[in-house]
Amino acid sequence: MNMQDWLGAIRRGQGMYGDQYGCAVGSNGEAGCSDQQIVTALLCGNALLGAGLTHLLTGTCFRVIDGGCLGESASTCQADPVPVLYVIDASGSPQQTITLVEDAKRHHPSARIVVIATSFDLGLVRLAVAAGVDSFCLATVDREVLINVLELTVLGEPILPGSVLQSLLDEASTVSALAPTPSTSEPNTPDPRVEKLSPRETVILQSLMGGEANKVIARKLEITEATIKVHVKSILRKIGAANRTQAAMWANENLRPGDRPFLNA
Repeated sequence: MNMQDWLGAIRRGQGMYGDQYGCAVGSNGEAGCSDQQIVTALLCGNALLGAGLTHLLTGTCFRVIDGGCLGESASTCQADPVPVLYVIDASGSPQQTITLVEDAKRHHPSARIVVIATSFDLGLVRLAVAAGVDSFCLATVDREVLINVLELTVLGEPILPGSVLQSLLDEASTVSALAPTPSTSEPNTPDPRVEKLSPRETVILQSLMGGEANKVIARKLEITEATIKVHVKSILRKIGAANRTQAAMWANENLRPGDRPFLNA
C-alpha cells in the first residue's frame, strides 16, 4: 500500500475483522473489545518499554506474547500462537524499524502492525507504510488512547498521531499551492454542512482534529464525558462521517480559521 492509498483508507475509515475478533465500533466512532483474546506480539528493543506495554495491556482483550522468535527457525516457533497484531518499538534506527516490520509481514502477512515511538518523522512514516505498517502511536499517550489505537487497528482502520497527520496535510497543501491551476477554476464553495454545527460542536470537532480523547475534552469544557459522546455522535451524523478520524479529516479540509473557536474562548 502506498502513501496515497493509506491516507485514502484513513478517509474511508474502513472496518474489518470486527466479527472475527470480538471488536466493534460504536456509533460515536470508538472501539471496544469483548472477552475474545487477540494474540499480540511485542517487538521491543527497549526492555523497559516492552515491560511497560505488557503491564498496560494486562486485563485487556490483547494477549501479549514475545515476538522475539522472528529471527528463529519456523520449527522453533511452531508451538507459539499466530499473532493477529504486532506492536513494534521504533526507538531504534529507521532501518532497524523497517527490518522488524518486513520480518513480521514475511512471517505473518495478515497480521496488523502498530509502530510505537516518542516521535515520528515523515520519512519513517512513508517507509513504514510502504513496508506494511497499519498504524502509528506515540509512546507518550495515555493507556486508554493506546488501547483505542490497537482496537481500531485490529478493526482495519489506520491510525496516525494528529501531529504527523497535520504535517502530511500541510505538506500536501504546500504542494497543491505550488501546482499551477487553470485560469478558469472557480473558488471552492464552503461545505454547507459547516453551518449545521453548533458552536459547541465546532469546539469539540477542533479537539478531534488534535486527537484528544473524550475525557480530555470533557475536562476542558467542564462537562461530562457522556455529554461529549452525545455531541460526537451528533457531529458524525451532521457531517456524514463514519468515525472520529474521518471527522478530523473533514474538519481540516472544510473549517476555515474563523470557524475554529479555541477551547478557552
